[in-house]
Amino acid sequence: MATLPNQLPTLAADPTGRSLGLDLPPGTLLDTTVDGPWDEPLLWRADAPAAPGDWLRLASARRTAGLHPVLLGADTDSEPHPDKWELDPDLASYPGDHDAEEVLADLWEECGAESEDADWPGLAAAGPPDADPDERAAEVADSLTGGGSWLERAHIALVPARRSADIPAALGWCGPVNHTEDVAPLCAVLRSWEDRFGIRIVAMTYDQLVVSVAAPPRTPAEAEAVAAEHYAFCPDNIEQSGHGSLRAYAGHEVLGARSWTFWWD
Repeated sequence: MATLPNQLPTLAADPTGRSLGLDLPPGTLLDTTVDGPWDEPLLWRADAPAAPGDWLRLASARRTAGLHPVLLGADTDSEPHPDKWELDPDLASYPGDHDAEEVLADLWEECGAESEDADWPGLAAAGPPDADPDERAAEVADSLTGGGSWLERAHIALVPARRSADIPAALGWCGPVNHTEDVAPLCAVLRSWEDRFGIRIVAMTYDQLVVSVAAPPRTPAEAEAVAAEHYAFCPDNIEQSGHGSLRAYAGHEVLGARSWTFWWD
């Protein structure tokens, strides 16, 4: 996969990241993949669980070092942490080599979307933002790191990537492996959502992904158009959610939502 220079090796000799314009808390560089150590670190992860404000404090790393903040963690006692996630960067192609609409149209058909009695409807229209994308990301991250949140044990991490949408491919994340082995096509969709809805990848677990949304759909029709994309992107969101239909899912999970959560079985 085409990547920018990885600044993480600098942190081996400079753990605080001051040479990169950062002020990092104690943390660990991780390079563990399904095939053993990668040839350079895949991510930096803080040693202590994240607290509200941590995302905002590390947001400058994106601009100064090409390192994107993301919360990584487990949502249950039995779920492994990132060093046990069986990351496989060799499986990931380059997100820029994929067209988001083609990816979604193909997945729509593969997922048996004819059960929804509809052809692929095309990409949903972009809407006006109601927040700065990075400010919304910090807001959502803080909501996930407060006491009582399902991700309160997550740790803030930094991942070298061209843009937030590329984080899963940069890590070789295999969360959606039962849906698609190569996560890069899904990253192409995330890039499109960045452009249309101001999303940022905020959190990841072994098989879940949370994105913030700066331009959420404001009408039922807009939400249903986005829900169709969600179905192709992650059919388990609809098929195993209990909502029963795209329309119900759109009303409960998409309309006006400041974050979207995806889970692959």
